[in-house]
Amino acid sequence: MSNPALSVVEFLLTAHAYSTDRRFDENDLPAEYRKVFWQGGSIERPLSVTEENAREATDVDEPWEAVSDLLFTTREEFSGELALSDPDLATEWFGKRADEGRLADNPTLSGFYEDREIDVPVDYERARENARPIQADRVWIDNLLETYFDPDDEEEAEMLDLVDIRAPEEIEMTLNDLVLTGQQEAEIEKIVKAIEHRDYLAQIGLREIGKLLFVGPPGTGKTTTSRALAHDLDLPFVEVKLSMITSQYLGETAKNVDKVFEVAKRLSPCILFIDEFDFVAKTRRSDEHAAIKRAVNTLLKSIDEVSLIQDDVLLIGATNHPDQLDAAAWRRFDEIVNFPKPDEGMRTDIFSVITREMEITGFDPGEIAAETEGLTGSDLRMVLREAVLEALTENRRTLTQRDLLDAVVDFEERDTLKDLDMIEGDHEALVAGGDPGGHDHDHDHDH
Repeated sequence: MSNPALSVVEFLLTAHAYSTDRRFDENDLPAEYRKVFWQGGSIERPLSVTEENAREATDVDEPWEAVSDLLFTTREEFSGELALSDPDLATEWFGKRADEGRLADNPTLSGFYEDREIDVPVDYERARENARPIQADRVWIDNLLETYFDPDDEEEAEMLDLVDIRAPEEIEMTLNDLVLTGQQEAEIEKIVKAIEHRDYLAQIGLREIGKLLFVGPPGTGKTTTSRALAHDLDLPFVEVKLSMITSQYLGETAKNVDKVFEVAKRLSPCILFIDEFDFVAKTRRSDEHAAIKRAVNTLLKSIDEVSLIQDDVLLIGATNHPDQLDAAAWRRFDEIVNFPKPDEGMRTDIFSVITREMEITGFDPGEIAAETEGLTGSDLRMVLREAVLEALTENRRTLTQRDLLDAVVDFEERDTLKDLDMIEGDHEALVAGGDPGGHDHDHDHDH
């Protein structure tokens, strides 16, 4: 029997098992199933399978056509609803054809088959651990935002504009896609263990855990690593840039800082990522508006009061300028993680990772690494982009080592040009035309 039929029967059988067995909850449904059954802020039993939601959940273009010749399936002509006319026969049919991988990613069916005859091993608890939890879903996050924040309330709408909220399912980068230092890997491992053992840490009174400060030059991966951690831990990612406080909300800043932390607590468990943390030190030393200084003091107090152990909020601050932070800022964090520019070995690994889906004739990442001293991971991606685009202008999708080496030279020439002191007319022309290399030193990019 074809895979389309197996996929549609799995969907139908999952809907049947979930509808009839109350021990299953939303986290027992595969994420792609939850999405199609989510309505009005919840998933209501019984689950109704239609051709439309079956198509979306299974990627089978014609769901009914895939299963119409099976003896245990039926379709309601008027509503288009699909169902199992004989669930026992469907259970037997699927049990003989399902592979272990399908059940490992479907807690509902793993639990359903634990007491039934099936040709492959099933483990409900392991399947539940493998499944992405509901707090990683965009629909779940959107529902919480609608529940806790009134879109018609101008103040609350403005507050949400302060933050960028990403669902883990929307973050494509994972920690396996990154090249990290030993220290970075060790700190990430510690925080993962702290999250796993939150109850134990609370029991022994160890609550000052889970506030990290990422320091390093732009482009070294501070933001990307934070997002990848959110993806791998299935945690919503709440990002705020502190400079936004001064640019938009003068006079309401302290209140909005409080609300940013309130957003994180209501979305918990989550990661709250505070970018441009050096802004705190700049403001504390300057003659800025008194309202901004109050907001910074509120921020420091809010950091003191938020907790991974009590609030399920992992706090990560990031700064390109650690030299500008004062003692009051430093002591808010229990771990400092350094993000240096990559050395030659790391650059070799980065090039190997970012080119792994590409075909490159004569590829020698070590040679590229030796020619790119001082470049960040973000810079290396820009080099690769330039090489790819240059090859495409020649109608080539296969790169050569020479393409990459030439792209390194071009990148460095543009980078040098950008830093030159030019006469006023040329300078304004460059600003008006934009950076020809697309290189930006002022933001933290992927690596």
